[in-house]
Amino acid sequence: MGHILVTGSSRGIGRAALEALAARGAKVIGHASGGASRGVAAEGAAPIIAADFGDPLRSHALWDQAMNLAHGEIDVVVNNAGRFEANRLERSDIEWLDAWEDTLRVNLTSAAQLSRFAVLHWQERGFAGRLVHVASRAAYRGDSPAHWHYAAAKSGMIGMHKTIARAYAKDGILSFAVTPGFTDTSMAGDYLASRGGPGLLADIPLGRVATPEEIAAIIAFCALDAPPSMTGAVIDANGASFVR
Repeated sequence: MGHILVTGSSRGIGRAALEALAARGAKVIGHASGGASRGVAAEGAAPIIAADFGDPLRSHALWDQAMNLAHGEIDVVVNNAGRFEANRLERSDIEWLDAWEDTLRVNLTSAAQLSRFAVLHWQERGFAGRLVHVASRAAYRGDSPAHWHYAAAKSGMIGMHKTIARAYAKDGILSFAVTPGFTDTSMAGDYLASRGGPGLLADIPLGRVATPEEIAAIIAFCALDAPPSMTGAVIDANGASFVR
């Protein structure tokens, strides 16, 4: 098996996914939004590539570096990198628009660029590959009034995922998506605090938020085990807070 590229793997769901995949024997390449260009991530000893997706040129640079590390063979891309910052309607026009564009660039455009590079790579090499997109419950349910941009980006990711699955299944290129609800990460923790903290748990029948390890297990299944007939699937993991 070739290498697996996991974006946003310095913490939270991405770090848990990197560790879960490495524990299965996968050769994993991680990504962080800052820091050194090469490093070691947690127990998997995976190389880490720094790339700030706020700069649209960095996605291509990340892909090139990952391909070099993988000796030209990347079999799976996990699009997990994300930004979750409030964007109040009362902000100035330019502040609101800048935050909108930054969030879509990080959460959606970078995933689209990496997916495109991967599909072209797999078509050129003539072997199958897999994409795993970490979206959000917000893609279907929406989000808070200060997070239009986040919900829009995650909805866009789901639409992109379904399009890829339908377009390239004939080539053996498979696409899967995961839509977590609240997950116990620093990103979600800030949101929980801003929205009333534990009171939000009343909306989750399971009575708790997901752990990063639970979402990572789903990512690893999609990357390594899911049968080809599952391509195009969206897997919910939200404690029954949104069932469809």
